[in-house]
Amino acid sequence: MDEFRFKVFGKLVAVTGRPGSRRAFYLGPEGKRRPADFIVPKDIADADLAEYLGDLFHEDATPRYDSVERLD
Repeated sequence: MDEFRFKVFGKLVAVTGRPGSRRAFYLGPEGKRRPADFIVPKDIADADLAEYLGDLFHEDATPRYDSVERLD
């Protein structure tokens, strides 16, 4: 199963699965995860996840946290 991790305007998010069957989670600092309160549409490709998350959460941007970063 694929997993992509992002820092979305300061918040840690993981997206698992493949296009058409993805699940999203918020990641805690201690390694725990909880289901996210949003869905990733079926037609979002892997390469477009960061842009989608940025569009979805743009209102959470602050001067300190002003971007969406993919984490390795």
